[in-house]
Amino acid sequence: MRGRSHSKSRRELAAMREPGRITALALAAVEREIRAGVTPLELDAIAEAVIREHGAVPNFQLEPGYRHTLCVGVNDVVVHGIPGSTPLEPGDLVTIDCGATIGGFHGDAAITVVVPGGDPRVTEARQRLSDVTRGALWAGIVALAGARQLGEVGAAVEDHIEANSDFGINDDYIGHGIGRAMHEDPPVFNYRTRVLGPAVKPGLCVAIEPIIHAGSTDTVVDDDGWTVRSADGSDACQWEHSVAVHSGGIWVLTALDGGAAELAPFGIVPVPIAER
Repeated sequence: MRGRSHSKSRRELAAMREPGRITALALAAVEREIRAGVTPLELDAIAEAVIREHGAVPNFQLEPGYRHTLCVGVNDVVVHGIPGSTPLEPGDLVTIDCGATIGGFHGDAAITVVVPGGDPRVTEARQRLSDVTRGALWAGIVALAGARQLGEVGAAVEDHIEANSDFGINDDYIGHGIGRAMHEDPPVFNYRTRVLGPAVKPGLCVAIEPIIHAGSTDTVVDDDGWTVRSADGSDACQWEHSVAVHSGGIWVLTALDGGAAELAPFGIVPVPIAER
């Protein structure tokens, strides 16, 4: 569910640094433990421990009917995968979506990892899917840094995917505003739209999250009511960051360096958010 759009003050944007940082720390801890034999439930426990050790709360647990810290998508799971007890296998494509809330504000981010081992042909294809999706995320962030209207982000995401693959873009699940609620307006599309959306100006904070399919973009929902899968059983992938726009520039809230390493090749230097 989306809340109303809310332009943040500089102080509010500064307050969003901590939930973003904690989300990044939780994802980093999980990524270090992804290997064959580990279960998604074990990864979920790792993420929850990191978030709570830093005084925050897993915001996914605040969603009615959901009791886990992570959404874990394996191979054909598109979004909202419930962590289970089935061990990961060599070559699995694993998407980890995570969020934390502290001080009244939220962080939200996702990574994808290919489990080492397995059939090289399969792992290479899955790594390519992940690389293209991650590249599309950063293409969107780069566009945001110089955009006049938010729709330029979706155009950049689509351009990157089309230039580098024949993958399909999921149009049912998109990015969103983020702040005092995990899901706020405005919507952040991963493709071109006729209406370019709101102006990009200081106070805007959004979660950009391209979700890409190796095959058909049609989906089905499991009997659990949460887990969304590719209808044709093909792989799907998601990468996500929460990004703030302020008077000094942009800051990737869910990257520990603010996005500096990924943005450097594009000549963009993220600027930390000061409270004053």
